[in-house]
Amino acid sequence: MTGTRDTTETHATTGTRDKAGTIDVLVVDDDFMVARVHRAFVERVEPFRVVGVAHTGGQAVEAVDELRPDLVLLDLYLPDLFGLDVIPRLRTAGHDCDVMVISAAQEADAVRGAVRQGVVDYLLKPFDFEDLRTRLERYAAQRGRLLTTVVRGQADIDRVLAGTAVPAPAPALPKGMSVETAELVERALRAADGTLSASECAALTGVSRVSARRYLEYFHGTGSAEVSLRYGVAGRPERRYSWRT
Repeated sequence: MTGTRDTTETHATTGTRDKAGTIDVLVVDDDFMVARVHRAFVERVEPFRVVGVAHTGGQAVEAVDELRPDLVLLDLYLPDLFGLDVIPRLRTAGHDCDVMVISAAQEADAVRGAVRQGVVDYLLKPFDFEDLRTRLERYAAQRGRLLTTVVRGQADIDRVLAGTAVPAPAPALPKGMSVETAELVERALRAADGTLSASECAALTGVSRVSARRYLEYFHGTGSAEVSLRYGVAGRPERRYSWRT
């Protein structure tokens, strides 16, 4: 089958691994080189193994029929089908494999559609190995809880469902702002014992007070940070920021 052309090769490299405890993955991407990179990334994370690669929606359905993977890494821009249209076909065929979307699609409709289809995560391209590793490990932990939990009450259900929400893709930074500085400010906020002012954030990160204030206000505008006002003896109240947990 065309969609599983890589299957023999994959099993040849993982044949010594015991099926018990592994999480079998089907990679679906129309770009052959991208699919190869994604497969290499997955194979670096225990206990995952790639059992096949498909490059169209039709191949993906056929591959799931044949290989019965636990998880499908699904691109949305496929040559024959929109990726989300693959999922109902899998369900109609009786497959209960989980689906993680990996796509460049940032449209809100695509994200909402993915959530409605019950995907376990949504990762935007381009990404690096650590981005995917974090999500795979989170999925493996969630899967383990689902497989081993004993439900005695609401607390057990809440514990199993914790962390299952699919985050929306992060908005692009405004012009003139850098990812590196945003990460510095975010780390300072997360590590703060309480709240930070723009001046305190600037001292911690090494950026100017004006820049710190701009990034802090950006995080406040996206809902990632909260703002409180501290009133002094005189003058304008001081704006203080904390990371929203």
